[in-house]
This record gives sequence, C-alpha cells and structure tokens, in this order.
Amino acid sequence: MYKNSTCDIYCFDSEKVYETKKRIENENISEASLLFKVLADSNRAKIAYSLSHASELCVCDIANIVGITVANTSHHLRSMYKQGIVKYRKEGKLAFYSLDDNHIISILKSTIEHVNEVSLREQ
Repeated sequence: MYKNSTCDIYCFDSEKVYETKKRIENENISEASLLFKVLADSNRAKIAYSLSHASELCVCDIANIVGITVANTSHHLRSMYKQGIVKYRKEGKLAFYSLDDNHIISILKSTIEHVNEVSLREQ
C-alpha cells in the first residue's frame, strides 16, 4: 500500500520552498514542537486529558488517576508547567493544577478525533 512513496527524481519548487521555510521561521514551529514533545509522554497526555475534564485537580488526585507516584506526577507537572501547559495554585499544603488555557483542550480533542478517524479507516 505504501510502496514507492518517494519521488523518482530530485526536483523542487524553489518559490514554494522559500515561502514555506519563511512561514516556519515566522510561526515558531520549532518552539511549537516542544509542546508536542511534552505531550508525547503518555502519562503527561493522561494528565492533560484529566485536567481537560476537571477544572482542577490536586497532585494526589492526578497521581491516582494516572496510576503513578506523587513524586513522578510532580515531575511530569513541572515539565508541563515549564512549557505553559498547566498552572497551579497552593491552598494550604495542597497544590491544585489546571490547564493554562483552552488551547490545550482544543489540541487534545483534535488529536483524539484524528486518532479515532485513522483507527476507523484501518478497520
């Protein structure tokens, strides 16, 4: 099905290449890829998904939902915080996390829809 999926000769449209390269630089595509890198970890994806369905959760809640230790959960949340995916607030001795904005919810929904569509096509 995926046989011979490359060009048989080497040639390219220099105008399209130049314009697209310029767009990539202007749109910070490399920085955007860091978001996907953080969400590529299945535990972090589960955390983001969980937070998309609950307004906020404490670290212990998240650890129990994902099935990992509180220390591991904190490590993942720190990575997600550095990338601007989550925010947190302290209430006494508890730390409550939520998604930083609705863009993450949109990314998750679109990704899940895409995966489900691809899965249906392959059946």
